[in-house]
Amino acid sequence: MSQRPRVLVIAPQPFFTPRGTPFSVYYRTLVMMESGAAIDLLTYGEGQDVSIPGVRIVRIPKVPGTTPVPVGPSFKKMVLDLLMVVWTIGLLIKHRYAVVHAHEEAVFWCRPLKPLFRFRLIYDMHSSLPQQLTNFEFSKSRVLINVFRWLEDSSLLAADAVITICPDLRDYAMSRGVSEKRHLMIENSIFDDVKLSEQAGDGRATQPARMLETPPGAKLVLYAGTFEPYQGLDILLAAFAIVVKRQPAAFLLVVGGTPEQVASLQELAVTLGIADRCLLPGRVHKTEALRLTALADVLVSPRRHGTNTPLKIYEQLASGKPLVATKIWSHTQVLTDDVCFLVDPEPAAMAEGIVAALEDTIRGATASANAKALYEREYARPVYERKIRHLLELVS
Repeated sequence: MSQRPRVLVIAPQPFFTPRGTPFSVYYRTLVMMESGAAIDLLTYGEGQDVSIPGVRIVRIPKVPGTTPVPVGPSFKKMVLDLLMVVWTIGLLIKHRYAVVHAHEEAVFWCRPLKPLFRFRLIYDMHSSLPQQLTNFEFSKSRVLINVFRWLEDSSLLAADAVITICPDLRDYAMSRGVSEKRHLMIENSIFDDVKLSEQAGDGRATQPARMLETPPGAKLVLYAGTFEPYQGLDILLAAFAIVVKRQPAAFLLVVGGTPEQVASLQELAVTLGIADRCLLPGRVHKTEALRLTALADVLVSPRRHGTNTPLKIYEQLASGKPLVATKIWSHTQVLTDDVCFLVDPEPAAMAEGIVAALEDTIRGATASANAKALYEREYARPVYERKIRHLLELVS
């Protein structure tokens, strides 16, 4: 590119907190910077700064009573987004940005500002916001849902480029009028190590990883991710109660979740009689999560429903480990029987898949090799970088 474009990235979310870390924003920003963009990143006050050389992180003030910010639509987010609008206008007045990269609902206020400040607009669409209102049970009001749908449709048509993260969302965006030449599907498929700022002042930047011990000789089955109900962890635990009857050496490690979510699952493990074959340590440092993945015999994704492909699927593909995943659209947009053990989202089927992955080492090795090849071919960092460079060319 002949000039270094100045880009304002707007991420209306907590940026790097233990709950809901927005890796997609981090990796988009990192690779855009590496591709030659000068970037300011506007985000919520909650969270910890990360070190991305050449990127300036701008935070709105913390608002009492709004933390922790929950996942999905909420009145807390509405209050914070009003502040985001004010800060967006202030930055646009102070600086001349060639491009504004609006994540999620930020596009709703960037859309009317576009003709006033004459920037090119990128809409980074991680989900359909009208669908979120019902998926997170925020509102069933037809009026509110229709207002959000109108805002979303207007933004899709006005954006100079639209990013989606999976085939389902791509098809939805194109059904609402987005043309192929304005669309890029950029999956959340890279997972470089995140460098936290040493100036954060809360100790987490230098805190060592907590090392977990698993029983010697155990066949380790690992889940690492969020504990939201749609993740199907109750299915996983019920399945594991079946697995240990056939594979006494099997041991389940379930990483993530809030203290309340962990306590609830621990109660379920006791009820199912697998408390001594199951460890729920809560959240762990990323380096420890990577170590546990390397130790695992089988990885699992027991999600019960959904349409967007989970970020962890790409890490699981690249891991070289056998993967057992539920046969739902959220997974099968990416996964096939050639790269993993696909099972129905119910305990007996999940148990069969885990046992097969533990016992059928030839099939497991073949699927793991196919998965790694798929990741390198379709989702690895060089592929991601090419898409980001194309995005910058599209809006330059």
